[in-house]
Amino acid sequence: MAKISKDMIIADIVQMDPNIIPILMREGMHCIGCPSAQGESLAEAAVVHGMDPDVLVARLNNFLGEE
Repeated sequence: MAKISKDMIIADIVQMDPNIIPILMREGMHCIGCPSAQGESLAEAAVVHGMDPDVLVARLNNFLGEE
């Protein structure tokens, strides 16, 4: 299983598993397809959206572990 880290680019995370998109959307990241997602790290996006990047990473890795 691949692990997600907060320095990963959002587009790369989505490419790992497109089923992650609904999780990101529920967390308030509605711009998954926008140009920023192509070069923005998960940590950068989390901060912009007022989230704790470590909590988001834990949720995504938990999801990947349950698949």
